[in-house]
Amino acid sequence: MGIDTKFWKGKKVLVTGHTGFKGSWLSLWLQKLGTDLVGFSKDVPTSPSLYKLADVGNVMTSVIGDVRNYKQVEDLLKKNEPEIVIHLAAQAILRRSYQDPVETYSTNVMGTVNVLEAVRKSSSVKVVLNVTSDKCYQVKNSSEGYREDNPMGGFDPYSNSKGCAELVTSAYRNSFFNQHDYDKHGISLASARAGNVIGGGDWGSDRLVPDIMRGILGGKEITIRNPNSVRPWQYILDPLRGYLVLIEKLWENGSDFSEGWNFGPTNDLKPVSWIVEKLSKLWKEEISWKVDKNENPHEEQFLKLDCSKAKSKLGWSSKMNIESSLEWTVGWYKKYKEGKNMKEVSENQINDYIAI
Repeated sequence: MGIDTKFWKGKKVLVTGHTGFKGSWLSLWLQKLGTDLVGFSKDVPTSPSLYKLADVGNVMTSVIGDVRNYKQVEDLLKKNEPEIVIHLAAQAILRRSYQDPVETYSTNVMGTVNVLEAVRKSSSVKVVLNVTSDKCYQVKNSSEGYREDNPMGGFDPYSNSKGCAELVTSAYRNSFFNQHDYDKHGISLASARAGNVIGGGDWGSDRLVPDIMRGILGGKEITIRNPNSVRPWQYILDPLRGYLVLIEKLWENGSDFSEGWNFGPTNDLKPVSWIVEKLSKLWKEEISWKVDKNENPHEEQFLKLDCSKAKSKLGWSSKMNIESSLEWTVGWYKKYKEGKNMKEVSENQINDYIAI
């Protein structure tokens, strides 16, 4: 299913976490769709960053603030009166959650509470999408994919904080934005759980593809923590398309779609070592890498999402397989290395993706 460009034209949209990897790509796409776009982030999280390289903030309202500060979030909604809120702001690094669990929970849980509470007091918002993670589920150690109705959980502080954010979302939906009372409150609230997204412009720490790209660009040996871990890899624009399609449904069909949704690849489950070797071949340069023998925090060895609900109810499935996803990713970083205009490169990838 494609995006309805007429729907998005002129819509007032707020994206929290707009300076991050996923937020920057989403902001570029929403700008292309002609929305009246506002972003809210506490900083630009990496240097380099897609946000700076693609000049994402040039044609939108960019507000610096912290989702942990309720007053800032409430004032943001009062001043800008968004119709659609897409909540991406998060502490998204698993290893960092072990180092600073308080920051992780305060950002991912109370940040979500603050956004939803500000929405509850807003008179402008009609649709809210809270983006969490495929790691929000209670671990079941099975090759069967996680379904949306599986229990929330998470072993580590990051994963658990995302499970908590899902529970917060469910509580607000039941208590304040109940589907049965939609005619009274007029707000649709859903959550989205995506797999491991990859793509150009990701410079996040402790993330496989950015670590590899930094190693290639800097000519340094790469340390790989879990070469046998299997993840649901997907190109960044695939889940973003799912979010946009879901938001259209939430707007047009009231609360019928106000629930949790998985957006992951169909069958592209590959171990970390396979990704490393594939990127080496695509770059046409031998990647020097070694296995990290140090004791590392616990990470799940196998993750898979069951996305049959999104396919049947939204008509959504991934456009790109793992091979094309890695090709586009390498192509972006090669253009960066060549000093190309990365705004044009990124916008061209969006255009090419839409055309598929």
